This record gives sequence, structure tokens and C-alpha cells, in this order.
Amino acid sequence: MKVAARMEAQYAFLGLLTREPNYGYELKKLYDHYFAGDKPILAGQVYSTLARLARDEKVVEVADAGTPAGPARTRYAVTPSGKEALLKWLSTPEIPSPTLQTVLYAKTVLALLIEGDAAGYIMAQRSAHLQRMRELTARRQHAPLAEKLLLDSAIFHIDADLRWMELAASRLNKLKEELWTN
Repeated sequence: MKVAARMEAQYAFLGLLTREPNYGYELKKLYDHYFAGDKPILAGQVYSTLARLARDEKVVEVADAGTPAGPARTRYAVTPSGKEALLKWLSTPEIPSPTLQTVLYAKTVLALLIEGDAAGYIMAQRSAHLQRMRELTARRQHAPLAEKLLLDSAIFHIDADLRWMELAASRLNKLKEELWTN
């Protein structure tokens, strides 16, 4: 599942590193567990993000001697400026995300302009949304609390889309009139 405005990985890593220094692979596992939903972060994104954080002096690399059976590995630790950046980000409210141009809206308008009717599109989209809502609701029943909160967010967004589709469907004739007269 996609988190509304997908969280910036750098802040997740800074937050996870405030608990203790850690390895890139372990950070990936923690990120995927806490934040990824249905879309795990790519290993390449983990290491490129850590490299940028190191370049910006928000984390430092801590050499690890490794084990007799394995090579030395690099752990990362948050710096004071990294912790300061994290705390500033945490204290800054997010701008509410509903945009004035969503894909649902764009497809509705294009269906009206091209085919003269968007009811079929809206019905198909409504069906897809309801199916996804059923999947998330079933998954939510046995999820730990942290995952339930993430699933609730996705379910509420789907519900808002469904309400929008119902409203749009009730206004299709008027919208078609406006579009075709302009």
C-alpha cells in the first residue's frame, strides 16, 4: 500500500538510527516492517539515501570489524545535526495532501471528452476500489496495531475516493454539458 505522500526515507533512517547505530540491510528490514506497507524500499535506495545523509553530515559511518566468517560491514550512526533535522521535520506539520488534480478526476473528464460518458469508467473504478478495501479490511483483522493504523489510513483514503466517485457520478450530465460548451 502506498502511504499518502510517501514518507521520505531519509527521515525514517534518521529516526531508526536515533535508537542505535545500524547496518544498511537492517535499516531496510526495519523500514519495510514499519513503513513500507505493500511496497518495500529498494536496497539501492537505502544505500543511496545513506550516502546522501553521510555527505550532508547527518549520519556517520562506523566501521565494524565483522565476524571471523564474514567481511567488515559498515554501520551508520546519526549525528547531532541529523537528529536536529529529524526533530525539525517531526515538528513541522504536513500540508494536507488533497490535490486539485487527481488521476480519478482526470480520467473522468477525459472519458467525457473522448467517449461522451464516464459512467462506465467510474463503475469500474468503484469496483476496483471496493475490492481493494475488502482486501485491506481483511488484512486489518489480524494485523498488529502499528499496521492497523497504516491500513486504516489507506482504507479512509479509499472511502474518500468512493464518496467522490458517487458525487461525480451524480454530476456527470452537468459536467458533460460544461465540458462540451467550453
